[in-house]
Amino acid sequence: MREPVWGPVHRDIVDLLADHPEDVPAVVDHLTKLQDLLVRLPPLERSCPLADFNRLYLTITSRVLEGLYDDYFADPVFLSRLDVEFAARYFDAMRLWTESSPSTPRAWSCLFKRMRGPDARPLPSAAAGVNAHINFDLPFALVTTFDHLESEPVDGTEQHRDYLKINDIFADKIPSLRRGYLERWQLLLDMLNGDIDDWYQGELVEYTRDVAWRNAQKIWRCRHDPQARDGERTRLDDNAAALGRLLLSPLGAFLQ
Repeated sequence: MREPVWGPVHRDIVDLLADHPEDVPAVVDHLTKLQDLLVRLPPLERSCPLADFNRLYLTITSRVLEGLYDDYFADPVFLSRLDVEFAARYFDAMRLWTESSPSTPRAWSCLFKRMRGPDARPLPSAAAGVNAHINFDLPFALVTTFDHLESEPVDGTEQHRDYLKINDIFADKIPSLRRGYLERWQLLLDMLNGDIDDWYQGELVEYTRDVAWRNAQKIWRCRHDPQARDGERTRLDDNAAALGRLLLSPLGAFLQ
């Protein structure tokens, strides 16, 4: 009999994934509970690759929630809906993997496959999760959000400006998040490099999220054409999977 995908916490994770969060506080709650479960997943436990990404995702989403409470966004309805749609794709990918479904996005599979170790390091793991979530999930989350709100992805709108504000949240959180993944010798190099690594990571996130916005606009234009939309899905999944494999390779770990 095959061992459950999530080992001793399999039933708890299945139960958690049974429902979709319907608002941002519920997303934060799901991510928090998921983190508590992932760090108990053998054999890596606290160094579980997916937990490394989930911790980053939880930190950013918690800051988004604070922004919603503080009236940081001009269109909180848009940001809230996008956050929920975005999270749903992450949880759906986990659910498909749990079911051993061939429909599991390849962008996520390359990270899920590493959960049994032994050579997955924290920073590459977190980066691979960010890659899958932004390069593959985010464009489609944007499209479903705009469709739900009966709006559209137009540059320069309040919704677009709110979308760009998330870059500022990443820029604020990246330094402490990134250093939390580094080993002692890497921290020494990081100190010698000064702020250049933080600047580079911030620029990379901003560029990647801008590409996701452009891809959402492309998908939006063909959203009523199933063949074209599926073609975009395959293209983005293939590209994100290739980058994910690179990030998780020895070369990718070295470059980070």
